[in-house]
Formats: sequence, structure tokens, C-alpha cells
Amino acid sequence: MRITVIGATGMVGSRVTAEAVRRRHQVTAVSRRPSESPHTAAGTTATLAADFTAAGAPDAALAGADALVLSVPPVLDDAAAVTGSMHRLLDAAASADVRVLVVGGAGPLRIPGDPARLAVDDETFVPAAWRSLARASLAQLRACESHAYRGWTYLSPPALLEPGERTGTYRWGRDTLLTDAAGASRISAEDLAVAVVDELERPAGAAHLTVAY
Repeated sequence: MRITVIGATGMVGSRVTAEAVRRRHQVTAVSRRPSESPHTAAGTTATLAADFTAAGAPDAALAGADALVLSVPPVLDDAAAVTGSMHRLLDAAASADVRVLVVGGAGPLRIPGDPARLAVDDETFVPAAWRSLARASLAQLRACESHAYRGWTYLSPPALLEPGERTGTYRWGRDTLLTDAAGASRISAEDLAVAVVDELERPAGAAHLTVAY
């Protein structure tokens, strides 16, 4: 598969790139600083320097791709900017007939046992310091939902996402935050990347998904 990863030098994007290369997919790593990608020596990774919010950047990133992974944090406190950049990306994806997987945030997920409330409104899962990012991720999902193109999937991580170990194990959910027996909601960035490539290889057919241990 030919996979384009936007945000390929970030915490999640770099691991998605590594996981896709590990499985011998052809990867184009898109970043403002592509020289920082550690995977270009593998021979299966091309690089593209671009800011996906800039005019024309989505078209360049999608050229020749079978699927695109967007792993760039949305603009904080500017829903209009988030909507505009997502709509431009989905416009380009629709024209190129390319699947888009957005690695978003946990903010849009429903609270377990209280489906009327979202994680963005619960400090148990989204501390005040992360509220702006959670609101931006909610705007990102709403922007996808408001677009006519249906070839996208929004993947929300659990409440805690950080670098760690690749175990290859996780469980899927839909639009409700997943927690373990102790009430924790977490996954390593490495295992989130496993889930991303699994979804690209075997699509679940759902618009909104989440994963956790």
C-alpha cells in the first residue's frame, strides 16, 4: 500500500511511519522538517516538506497515495481554521479518491456510563491544561462530519497517550472512551501506530473509532 503520513516526525506520526515501513508499505513522510525522519534510510520512505494547512499542500501529499494518515494537532482556539484546513484536505482526498485516517484527540469521545457527556467536559479524563486541545479535536471531528466526502475515519486515542512499548495488543471501541478494570484509559504511541496500520489494512467501516489497552 502507498501511505502518506502527514506529521511524520511527530510522536504519533513517526511511529505510524515506522510501523508502516516495518510492514513493507511504501510511505511518503510529510513534515515541515522531513530531514528529521529517522526512516528515510530504509529505502521505502520518500519525504515531502509541506505544511498541510497551506494552499496546494494536500494535493501534493495525496499524489499517488492509496491512503493518507493525518497526525498533526489541530489549531488551538480557532475552530474556523480547523474546519478550513480539514475541508481542504478532504476536498483533495475526494478528488483523488484517497482514504483519510485522522489521528485526533480523546475529547470527542463519550464518557463511559454517561453517553450524553463528552470527555472534553470531564476533568477526570481531560485535565484543564489539555482542554483547548480537546476542544480543537472536537472541532476537527465536526469538520469531518460536515464534509460531503465519506472516505475518512477519525481515530481517537484514549485519555493517556505517551511513548512506550510496542506490544501489538489493544482493543477497539467506537465513540466511547475505553477504560481498563482500574479505570485507566491509556495506550502507548507505538501500539496506537499498530492500530492505525491495522485499520488501513483491514478497515472496520466506522467513521469514529478509539483504541486502548
